[in-house]
Amino acid sequence: MDTDLPESSILPLVEEHTGPVAGIHRTERGFSSDLTAVVDCAKGPFFVKAMRNRPGGRRMSLIRERRINAYLGRISPHLLWDVETEDWLVLGFELVDGRSSNFAPDSPDLALVIDAIGEIGRLTLPRIAQDWTETRWDRFASDSSEAEQFRGDSLLYTDINPSNFIVVKQRVWAVDWAWPTRGAAFIDPALLVLQLVAAEHTPGSAEKWAERLPAWREAAPQAVDAFAAANLRMYRAAVDRKPDVNWLKAMVEACQAWVDHRRVTAE
Repeated sequence: MDTDLPESSILPLVEEHTGPVAGIHRTERGFSSDLTAVVDCAKGPFFVKAMRNRPGGRRMSLIRERRINAYLGRISPHLLWDVETEDWLVLGFELVDGRSSNFAPDSPDLALVIDAIGEIGRLTLPRIAQDWTETRWDRFASDSSEAEQFRGDSLLYTDINPSNFIVVKQRVWAVDWAWPTRGAAFIDPALLVLQLVAAEHTPGSAEKWAERLPAWREAAPQAVDAFAAANLRMYRAAVDRKPDVNWLKAMVEACQAWVDHRRVTAE
């Protein structure tokens, strides 16, 4: 094995948990980690995420994922073990053998995804997350009063996209809890709406799906309007920084369609 690869560095660190390793198969998901892989081993298999133990947001995201896992019930695969050394942080999860969900308008996965987001919405905010205030959209709000509408006491997942909802038979698992936060309950349903529009739903159809969720039905319309506009500004800024990234351009189009539907101005 190439000694420059993360696999070579982490295997000696985790062998207490894995036993002899028969193979490591990298996954397509997990762009923010140095390694995401299925490890076939004597005590497994396991799904493993590994990151070099360096200060910064990427390290903090893995630490949050490690800390929140015990509070997620059965909506997310269990964290079975973890290893932290001076050089590496490694998480070992139970392996969920499924496929990425499909958000297309005719997908049978949509009802399962809605159920999963509803289950997330019923989770209790644990004490460890009290200080994880959601602020990512604040600077894209038109003023501080709009940003205040994003505050709340709900545990938020915030990483709503098809690849993070894994379908296994007739249920969905929410994986990759890289940045759970505390905020307004409507935010996760609103992020679902945006992803559905990006998956070629009309904004009206996307919001119909969200209406199945109590957090969406109870949201103040002006708060949703502010959040929709903030997302458009956020993705416009991202395209300005990375004008050749096609998925960012697609998200701008989805955001624009949504704010147009809601008759919101986002200059």
